[in-house]
Amino acid sequence: MKFNKWTIGLAAVGAVSLASAVRADEVKMSQVQTALSSTTLSGYVDVAAQYQSAGPVIPAIPSYATGVGADSIGLNVVDIALDKPLDSTPWASGYHVELFLGPEASAYGITPLRQAYIALATPIGTSSIDWKIGLWDTIIGYEGITSSGNPNYTHSFGFDLEPTTHTGIQGTYQVNSDVSITAGLADDSHVAGAYSAAINGVGEKPGLLVPTVMGLVALTAPDSFGPLKGATLSVGGMNTGGGGNGDSAYNLYAGVTVPTPNTALKFGGSFDYAGSSGFADAYALGIYSTYQFNDKLSLNLRGEYGYAHVIGAGAEGFGAEELTATLSYNLWANVLSRLEVRWDHTSVPGGAYANTVDGSAEKNAFLLAAQLIYTF
Repeated sequence: MKFNKWTIGLAAVGAVSLASAVRADEVKMSQVQTALSSTTLSGYVDVAAQYQSAGPVIPAIPSYATGVGADSIGLNVVDIALDKPLDSTPWASGYHVELFLGPEASAYGITPLRQAYIALATPIGTSSIDWKIGLWDTIIGYEGITSSGNPNYTHSFGFDLEPTTHTGIQGTYQVNSDVSITAGLADDSHVAGAYSAAINGVGEKPGLLVPTVMGLVALTAPDSFGPLKGATLSVGGMNTGGGGNGDSAYNLYAGVTVPTPNTALKFGGSFDYAGSSGFADAYALGIYSTYQFNDKLSLNLRGEYGYAHVIGAGAEGFGAEELTATLSYNLWANVLSRLEVRWDHTSVPGGAYANTVDGSAEKNAFLLAAQLIYTF
């Protein structure tokens, strides 16, 4: 045991004993060890290889965004998280810090911090409000930022219409086993006229808070629903008031998952709408299906239709469809392996966004990708 010179000097004149100093040091170490023992380290490394033809030309509905460029092999993202989750005590506390590093993180504008918040529990009745205060992932969406938690490698149109992260405060109350309610207040989600920018910043004018209000209700079908037990329905939205240019931005979302009598087969659906007064609006409809052949092999299918209208673009609107098939297999421990084929089609009626590649108003694009995700 090492002691600093001040402690040794006090011990020499009898002000303290080395034994008491040892006990004090042990108490401090015990407190640190107790705190660290409940903290977990987790994350993943996401790499991929992909070939793709030239992407569709359509504003407001990106085709797909990955860290790996066309016709290349490389890193998508590295995610590292430190987490102390809430325990079952009435006034529990915890925290979550998550780093998001790599080309995909840069594409979303959320590097290096993806999340960093304090978690608090406030007991109310038989449940509690679980708070997140700081920086956290958006509350809406069928798909999330973490690729391994999504059914497909590439993201949907709907994902690209949603914000990614928020800075503010949110609370979730589990009414019962079937109903939960989430509400939040965040800083500006409407930056320089963009209707669905990532929410992680300050207002459009220095010192001006442009709040975003949001809410989500999640329902789970109880056992009394028979074959539909376990089905889920989530409905939510958010709105940002007028900022420096007086515009407002808003998102609406609905998602559903439906089990079938065949436990290996599941279906899902999503609807996303995003708009901004004076700029644009867009929506996307998606249908999902998953067939789990065994504990290692699954097939995930997705079909979507998206439509966008951009004011002043010289066109009535822009339509797009996509079909995606993803085969997933767990060959190595802790590794998710995927092969994906995707087809996109856009229809551009003309104007400023007409196809400049071949002069036509329609275009097809294809993607073939392989992905590996190691989760720790």
